[in-house]
Amino acid sequence: MEFTNNKSIFLQIADSLLDKVANGILVPGEKIPSVRELAADMGVNPNTIMRTYNELQNANIIDNKRGIGYFVNPEAREKIMERKKEEFFRDVLPGFIKQASLLGITSADLKKHLEQLNP
Repeated sequence: MEFTNNKSIFLQIADSLLDKVANGILVPGEKIPSVRELAADMGVNPNTIMRTYNELQNANIIDNKRGIGYFVNPEAREKIMERKKEEFFRDVLPGFIKQASLLGITSADLKKHLEQLNP
């Protein structure tokens, strides 16, 4: 995984795991790699992974079963999709609307393309 400088590494790793759950690569109830395994795979300090796992556990995306490991929460995908929708409406859509306005794109122009979302 290539890390960027504009976001903390633990958050970039969390985003990667969130994407894997959202895309069905990691499924509810599935065991995820241990802190040490993932740290070795990613080439980061285990404390970084522990911080990632704490963040995901606080968001109810993963559960810690003491002595067994970390598992994907049964409701993780729904929580992730809800979170990503909120981020879209908060962070992406305002810039999109501004750009469309600058380009003189009308709501009728957009409607033609938006109808492709619900074929």
